[in-house]
Amino acid sequence: MDTLTSVTTDGDPDQTADATTGWQPPTWEQVVRENSDRVYRLAYRLTGNRADAEDLTQEVFVRVFRSLSSYAPGTFEGWLHRITTNLFLDGQRRKKRIRFDALGPAAERVPATGEAGSPERRYEHENLDTDIQAALDGLKPQYRAAVVLCDIEGLSYEEIGATLGISMGTVRSRIHRGRAQLRKVLAHRAPGAPDGGLLVGPGPEHDAPAATTPVLSPVSPGGAG
Repeated sequence: MDTLTSVTTDGDPDQTADATTGWQPPTWEQVVRENSDRVYRLAYRLTGNRADAEDLTQEVFVRVFRSLSSYAPGTFEGWLHRITTNLFLDGQRRKKRIRFDALGPAAERVPATGEAGSPERRYEHENLDTDIQAALDGLKPQYRAAVVLCDIEGLSYEEIGATLGISMGTVRSRIHRGRAQLRKVLAHRAPGAPDGGLLVGPGPEHDAPAATTPVLSPVSPGGAG
């Protein structure tokens, strides 16, 4: 499901959207089933940890449910990218303003008792390049978002500009600065390599660890309206 050509008028994805063509929008179950993995993967790359990725994914689909009535025809996947990234950046700005978390984000990376031997932890170690994720976590949120969208999600500069609401010049600047910082941090991986051994692009080596629980039940958030 890459595109939606029309939408409901009241935010209910189960009702007919276009009486002239007979086209019906996907059900809420379809939206969740066909897009939850994609949204969670992007959320994990942006947040850097499973718990925040699950929370962000939940927030994204609640926002999608509330916004279906105002969705303009276009690329549905791009719409999801925009919502996910903007919610992440909004959350980072709120955290920066509040500054009340004495433990900081590093606390979220401390394994709980017995977690190191859990299936989830083994999957994470076997399938996630921890060096790259740690380097991404060290970037400023706006640089991290640009690099993830470009080098992992595969978006063009034009698509990134539309997703983040910034100019092409700003897109290029953020990607350039983000990559430069990544190369510096990752230089130990491949001394002398022009990119510091940074491997980017979609593929198994960039898979996010599986969520510990279903990120979203495939049912309409009836109370979210």
